[in-house]
Amino acid sequence: MVKLSHKIPMTPWRAHSTWGLRAPTAVPLVLGLTLFGIGEGLLVVAKWGATPWTVFAQGVSHHAHLSLGWSTAAISCVVLLAWWPLRERPGIGTLANLAIIALVLNVTADFVPTPHAPLVKLVFVVGAVLVIGVGSALYLTTGLGPGPRDGLMTSLHRRLGVSVVYVRLSLEIVVLVAGWLMGGTVGVGTAFFAATIGFSIGASLQATDRLVRWYQR
Repeated sequence: MVKLSHKIPMTPWRAHSTWGLRAPTAVPLVLGLTLFGIGEGLLVVAKWGATPWTVFAQGVSHHAHLSLGWSTAAISCVVLLAWWPLRERPGIGTLANLAIIALVLNVTADFVPTPHAPLVKLVFVVGAVLVIGVGSALYLTTGLGPGPRDGLMTSLHRRLGVSVVYVRLSLEIVVLVAGWLMGGTVGVGTAFFAATIGFSIGASLQATDRLVRWYQR
């Protein structure tokens, strides 16, 4: 049975501050965000439904006549503005999250051809969840600040005194419905992602912790 981690492990590459970028920290940061963007792009390409925030970005893209990447970046910027009254502080990882994920998502969606065989689509969807899980684990262990959406979630949690689970669920439902109403693609891939991404991130964090402990022996 795969064990899941319920906390972010301490790693040798973890930064001492959210602006303390150094080479050993930059590599897992960039790699993690790149994998995250690839996973998001694979879900879009499979056309079985994207993640809730990407569904929202698709809706914005349809109406604002922007590329998916630019729509994603624009939404992240608006979410960052919501941090101001909530007194959430960004880090260099926050800005990297905004730029790298949007860029890689756009490139993946533009250059990876849409598969026609259902089996290949399934591989894309499952692979996307696994890749996003690994990417999230690498990014989160750098300690360089939360992404725009994660920061909004945690700050609302602190301000409202509501469980992170309910805050995250509420945000995901709101953006998913809004994106769907604007023309975003919702499908079995969206449901699969929602049901499995937590397990994927937990397993990836656990694997990262084990690798670090093995290396430090």
